[in-house]
Amino acid sequence: MMAQEYCCASADEGAENGPHVPLVLERREKEEENWRTAVSHQLKKQCTCSSERAKAQVLGFIPILKWLPRYQLKDWILGDVMSGLIVGILLVPQSIAYSLLAGQDPIYGLYTSFFSSIIYTLLGTSRHISVGIFGVLCLLVGQVVDRELALAGYITESSSSNATLGLGMGNSTGGPVCDRSCYAIMVGATVTFTAGVYQVLMGLLQVGFVSVYLSDSLLSGFATGASLTILTSQVKYLLGLQLPRAQGWGTLIKTWVSLFQNLGQTNLCDLVTSLVCLAVLVPTKELNNRFKAKLKAPIPFELFVVIAATLASHFGHLEEEYGSKVAGTIPTGFLPPQLPSWSLIPNVAVDAFSIAIVGFAITVSLSEMFAKKHGYVVDPNQEMYAIGFCNILPSFFCCFTTSAALTKTLVKESTGCQTQLSGLVTALVLLLVLLVISPLFYSLQRCVLAVIILVNLRGALLKFTDVPRMWRVNRLDTAIWLVTMATSALINTELGLLVGVMVSAFCVLGRTQRAQALGLGRAGQRELYEDLASYKGLQTQPGVAIFRYEAPIYYANQSLFKKALYRHLGLDPVKEKARRRKLEKQRRKQEEAAMTTGGEGGTKGKEKELTTTTKVFLPNQVNFHSVVIDCSPVLFLDTAGVNAMKEVCKDYKELGVQVFLAQCNTSVLESLDRGGYYPEKGMGEKERVFFTISDAVLYAQSLSSQNGECDTSC
Repeated sequence: MMAQEYCCASADEGAENGPHVPLVLERREKEEENWRTAVSHQLKKQCTCSSERAKAQVLGFIPILKWLPRYQLKDWILGDVMSGLIVGILLVPQSIAYSLLAGQDPIYGLYTSFFSSIIYTLLGTSRHISVGIFGVLCLLVGQVVDRELALAGYITESSSSNATLGLGMGNSTGGPVCDRSCYAIMVGATVTFTAGVYQVLMGLLQVGFVSVYLSDSLLSGFATGASLTILTSQVKYLLGLQLPRAQGWGTLIKTWVSLFQNLGQTNLCDLVTSLVCLAVLVPTKELNNRFKAKLKAPIPFELFVVIAATLASHFGHLEEEYGSKVAGTIPTGFLPPQLPSWSLIPNVAVDAFSIAIVGFAITVSLSEMFAKKHGYVVDPNQEMYAIGFCNILPSFFCCFTTSAALTKTLVKESTGCQTQLSGLVTALVLLLVLLVISPLFYSLQRCVLAVIILVNLRGALLKFTDVPRMWRVNRLDTAIWLVTMATSALINTELGLLVGVMVSAFCVLGRTQRAQALGLGRAGQRELYEDLASYKGLQTQPGVAIFRYEAPIYYANQSLFKKALYRHLGLDPVKEKARRRKLEKQRRKQEEAAMTTGGEGGTKGKEKELTTTTKVFLPNQVNFHSVVIDCSPVLFLDTAGVNAMKEVCKDYKELGVQVFLAQCNTSVLESLDRGGYYPEKGMGEKERVFFTISDAVLYAQSLSSQNGECDTSC
């Protein structure tokens, strides 16, 4: 690019010191690199192999190799072991409970938490987050599982005995008969595998930045709306009803209608058990929260309730005597690895994409929040890899989709977690349960698991109490929260995320459409110009109007920019030129009429009358000869924006008004240069862009003093 000169009026040279002498700043020359050279340079950079580069790649992909050799055993081991034990104990009942939400048998929730804890320890960059089961993702997976079960002929849970499929577990070419439970985990594992592949591909494409487009209000509204759906889906277990999960849009409303229609079939044993468990867990959870500063670790009341409920159900024979639904057989050990069902991938590909985005967004937002709090850095792209492999590898062991979870992360942090070594301790606790203890939960009632899920939704549901405060702080963010929450709850969970993203995008676009247009005045003798409507004591500059438009100027708002400028200045050049053309046309007609009727004397009288009429219609309120546009808030200009600037300058110049730009950033200057805003070389009019408002005002006033005060109508 050729060097360009942009002028700047010297602030200490005014009209009293003679003619204005502008300062000239010469921009540095920039060499434009040929695209072939740029591509070859990038390929060479990426394909160059060395021992240092290979070591850096390995350490970057497996972060544990970087921090484990520097592990401070004496200082960190106690906190990591304690936090790992506590989270592991809390995960046992929650893993079993959330399996129901995902439409799986209880054992698969334990598998999921076990494998994800180990894999994230190896690949994650956050020191504090706990990766495992997350309610919203379990709900999304459960909706897909129920839909595919219905399509395959498994209408209700009782239909597993009379509806079969000739598909082996993970083998789409045929095999042994697959019952309802087998097909459910096949669907869940396939969704998990597909979501993990999406996440790894996004990591390879370095698109970790997409997390910034999911605002806190959007994610909070989505989680709250999904929590309402989760709550609704668990009510049937509280009442002991066997109802199929509603499908399609409006599942929340359909589920409540079905619940009210079947209230007469409520199992009193399950209802009483649910009420007792709620009466115990709700206040004890509040006690844990109130005294968390004094407690070294939260008391695992959930585990106590699970043990007590299991013993009561076993010795009270609640399943045999009252027909209460129990967890059933929970085997020990691990299943052999199985491939996902390739034939199911096309059916679940769209669902898996939304699940992948939600899982990644939750994980990255939590990891960045705790990294900022504790003063270290996380890599969003590596987090994408980590959470992707936390889904791909466990999917071969009949697991479902995972992500970070806020509640367990807060527990890890509050119990002294220092590194992800605590994740290995958590995995050891779960391994003990999987190998030895899991069969003991056979008699655990499902209504108890539903109560655990509901109690853990307390934090999300309490967001409703924050709505008035959110409204006072920022109404736009609150509107995004409400729309996302309502769409997720009342229409469709996945659609709620999409609608939230679209509403957020339109809100950003709307802010540029409704940008503030300000008139500026000078504060005393300082070179400070601010909004006349916001501050008192500001001084206007004689003959110079100063205008600021607080938004980028591009194709979507360039017409709004011009309207705002014309409205603020009180002079629309397009309308003014049209009015003058009309007056000129009337003058010519009157001259022709005078020539034919009244002779020379009549012509003089008509001219005098026309002059008087013209003066009546002149814009007398206009008292400026120059306009300075403060471009400091203008982040960029596109082609339409440059053309708008050119039209404004040209139209006002035809009325005798000069237009100057001030405080343009480098990007705007380059856009003006490429767009042909400046006249041809040799015209001597490149002094239309200044680096400060004061320079532009001084230059405009010096021109006016040289040329004499000029009426804007000339």
